[in-house]
Amino acid sequence: MSTTNAASRASVLVPLPLQGPYDYLLAEGGEGQRGLVVRAPLGKREILGVVWGKAEGDIAPEKLRSATALLPEQRLPPSLCDFVDWVARYTLAPRGAVLAQVLRAPDAFDPEKPRPAFVLGTRPEGRLTPAREKILTLMADGLARSMPDIAEQAGVSPGVVKGLAETGALRSASLPEFMPFAIPDQNYVEVTLSPDQAEAALHLREAVVKNEYSAHLLDGVTGSGKTESYFEAVAEALAQGRQALILLPEIALTVQFLDRFAARFGCRPAEWHSEMTERERRRTYRAVMGGHARVVAGARSALFLPFPELGLIIADEEHDQAYKQDEGVVYNARDMAVVRARIENCPVVLSSATPSLETWLNAKNGRYAWLKLPSRHGVAEMPEILLVDLRAESEPGKYLSTPLLEGLKGVLASGEQALLFLNRRGYAPLTLCSACGHKETCRNCSAWMVEHRYRGRLVCHHCGFETKRPQKCSSCEAVESFIPCGPGVERVEEELRASLPDARIAIASSDTLASPKDMRRLLESFGRGEIDILIGTQIVAKGHHFPQLTLAGVIDADLGGVGGDPRSSERSFQVLYQVAGRAGRAEKPGRVLIQTRNPDDPVMQALKSGARDAFLAREAETRERAGAPPFGRLAALLLAGPDGDKVRDAARALAASAPKGRGVRVWGPAPAFYQVLRGKTRERLLVQAERNIDIQDYLRVWLGAQKIPSSVRLTVDIDPMSFF
Repeated sequence: MSTTNAASRASVLVPLPLQGPYDYLLAEGGEGQRGLVVRAPLGKREILGVVWGKAEGDIAPEKLRSATALLPEQRLPPSLCDFVDWVARYTLAPRGAVLAQVLRAPDAFDPEKPRPAFVLGTRPEGRLTPAREKILTLMADGLARSMPDIAEQAGVSPGVVKGLAETGALRSASLPEFMPFAIPDQNYVEVTLSPDQAEAALHLREAVVKNEYSAHLLDGVTGSGKTESYFEAVAEALAQGRQALILLPEIALTVQFLDRFAARFGCRPAEWHSEMTERERRRTYRAVMGGHARVVAGARSALFLPFPELGLIIADEEHDQAYKQDEGVVYNARDMAVVRARIENCPVVLSSATPSLETWLNAKNGRYAWLKLPSRHGVAEMPEILLVDLRAESEPGKYLSTPLLEGLKGVLASGEQALLFLNRRGYAPLTLCSACGHKETCRNCSAWMVEHRYRGRLVCHHCGFETKRPQKCSSCEAVESFIPCGPGVERVEEELRASLPDARIAIASSDTLASPKDMRRLLESFGRGEIDILIGTQIVAKGHHFPQLTLAGVIDADLGGVGGDPRSSERSFQVLYQVAGRAGRAEKPGRVLIQTRNPDDPVMQALKSGARDAFLAREAETRERAGAPPFGRLAALLLAGPDGDKVRDAARALAASAPKGRGVRVWGPAPAFYQVLRGKTRERLLVQAERNIDIQDYLRVWLGAQKIPSSVRLTVDIDPMSFF
């Protein structure tokens, strides 16, 4: 039989920024196996690809190249392929680029590499050493173990194991490449819930049992037990034999979360985030694809894992901006979690103490079920929130007001703990020449260099460029004329140590915590009471529970607003409310001191009064009048390239070619907030459309007719969250 008769044509999508699949020859029947993973020749190399359907072209079979299918179990669920198509259509990203989000662990499709191991063999004759007796006693259970495991569990050296194996007392065997993930036990502990928690948990359990799409806002004040409530939904998914995905906005939040999960289910979930090694990724990916990893906790990219039995998706801290990916495929994982749940036909839970306006309105309008936890769990009460007017309470050059210092002294005297929040890394955000006013800026970006005094360096927080603190000004050549302007966490620590020399102080920021392990060590130290005052950036503003933390202080609450960003007030409220929520989460009452120069601002007044829903209602009215999201549609177009003139010319030409349409306005071009970033000039256009306009179709028609110079990169951001 000829090759063309024994094979059939199929379209294969490859994980490259290409709009559609290519046609290949496959073994007979392969064209109908949507999701089947294959190895396909592309140019001079071979690449992983995925069968997307029947061949789309009419090329003669003898002119097509052949692709080789992998094992039948190495496939993507068809629902995940549908999700890729949906994300590509919505974000205007090439389908192949979205597929690349799915195939993030390509070596997971390689053949497994069994690990060498030993099992018990024939017992040697004669007297045995105590070390050898330990090994034989250990191995009497008949289990296969690797040499390092035998040595560790028996408490002997690897040489003793090797010597005993040479006698035949241990014989060679093999183990799978990876140890299997432990299966979480939904009945591991008996859970006691408050009436509100129990009602929310029952609702979520029933949604899982129905095994159909539904969306739920789990809305509870900080410390109300939202996690324990949605854990009951996870338990039900396990009982129903389905997998669960728990999305967390930042890796830092996984540290305490994993321990809480293990306390409930007897083991940790599988993890998925950017700090994992390639080997760890391969293990998790295979286990998810095979259905062996029953629960996964991960960052936004976990949304693209190949779950064959997905029965529940949870987006914790659903309001968090970290769910938005701004590079490559630009998407909001919170929104895409809802989409994947709809495609998978399973429930999705959005959990937050400060829900986004979009989610709050969906719950208010009945699109999402609204589950409320209005009180803290147990005896804990919400903290008292006080505003400190820096116009009256601050001293020149000082960043800690008298009320805040007095509060900290009280905490130290009572043996309690405090958290100080300032979302600025380093010592000072601006380095200024006192002689001529020159500001030190990055050589690659139009951004100020940030002083990191402990390292004696100036650092750009955008591209990572750093240099020594200059001895003289590059503009006027004045010597030792540079002065720091504004506070960073290091400067606050310096002032704090001068005022409270006996306090045990630590900083938590991405500069001091290089990995999740560093975060774990710091949080464990704080939890043991070895730190009195923790100064942190946004990395510690949410998700953490410390029973002895009774005072939270916000150093500068006026840093949140960004011109042109319709969500700036909402974001400020969210982060400050989350910081406040760290205080008083156990028996001891908590207090929050918010330093501000604008105490009459609606955000500050909403925080003080606790009138969150009234604040959101006002935000909704303001945005509705302006036609801003969620009452209108926005799309940002960002052009960037090394040649500034070409970027500006391309941006002007693009704006001039915008189609005229009722209900659509195109603003710009204008320089981006950071006009130069990582050596590339940046220009922005903003498309604003009425809510009923299909903004994606408008952009497809417009951009499809344009030819952007190859040296200029165009990024499309549907529903932008950042305006930098």
